[in-house]
Amino acid sequence: MTDIFTILKERLPNIQKNIPLKVHTTFKIGGSAEYFLTASKKDDVVSAIQLAKKIKLPIFVFGGGSNLLVADKGIRGLVIKIENSADIYVKDNDMIVHAGVPMKALVEVSIRNSLAGLEWAGGLPGTFGGAIRGNAGAFGGEMKDAIFSVEALDNRLVLRQLNHTQCQFAYRTSIFKKKNWIILSATVRLKKGNKKQLQDIAKSHIAYRQEKHPLEYSNAGSVFKNIPVKGLAPKYQKEFADKIKQDPFLIVPAAWFIIGAGLAGKKIGGAQISKKHSNYIVNTGKATAKDILLLIQTVKKKVKQKYGINLEMEVQYVK
Repeated sequence: MTDIFTILKERLPNIQKNIPLKVHTTFKIGGSAEYFLTASKKDDVVSAIQLAKKIKLPIFVFGGGSNLLVADKGIRGLVIKIENSADIYVKDNDMIVHAGVPMKALVEVSIRNSLAGLEWAGGLPGTFGGAIRGNAGAFGGEMKDAIFSVEALDNRLVLRQLNHTQCQFAYRTSIFKKKNWIILSATVRLKKGNKKQLQDIAKSHIAYRQEKHPLEYSNAGSVFKNIPVKGLAPKYQKEFADKIKQDPFLIVPAAWFIIGAGLAGKKIGGAQISKKHSNYIVNTGKATAKDILLLIQTVKKKVKQKYGINLEMEVQYVK
């Protein structure tokens, strides 16, 4: 009987076995992918998923690995990493972009073409597809503000073209995240802007991240979603009145509740709540996924006890 790897290898020549995923995530944590494929073309992504579905293999697709915690035991089935550093087509105020393009490259190309609407994402890690999936945002901007349409593969392997409304964007989510659809490419619609001003904004955001975020350690970005002010009890709205931000609606950063619960700097194994930014958990060198999860559970429990708030994870845990 032909084994699964042989079947995969016949159709997917670049497939590999037992590849450590910690080298493909910004946390630098996680076990191995049973089968691993890097795909830079849309057709290759679709073909791989079709084959895996046909032979009933579990499938996990990711991009830059910047918002991801992989289990210590790794991931069964086929893991596909979508990457493409150059597939950006600019026409007038529109940019048609492959899902695997790094956000860094996308922001740079938009500014080079004097297009405004993505400069807020200066310093944002990860890939374009991942940013759309989680409706990434910072400094008052969100991906939804720029997205015109998205090409995605649904769970029945039907290629779909979704307009902005059909994407169902909400705070740090979208239809792609809710339904686990695979983003292949998208069109962003921007406006003409002043190149120098756009460069200055992007550079200031990069500098802010370098100063305020613990980028000297491996991390996966903000661990928890921020807290909408309208959902807070009046006494906490008053207590945190000077911490309220517009991002994109009125929120209190989750970090303040973590600090309030006395957890800044708390460490479990090799994982630590950053003293620099308490909504970051950092890998101090040899953290395991178990360490991270225990720390996350501790934070959720303590914040719930003190403030009655259920913190929601922004980082995706995959096992």
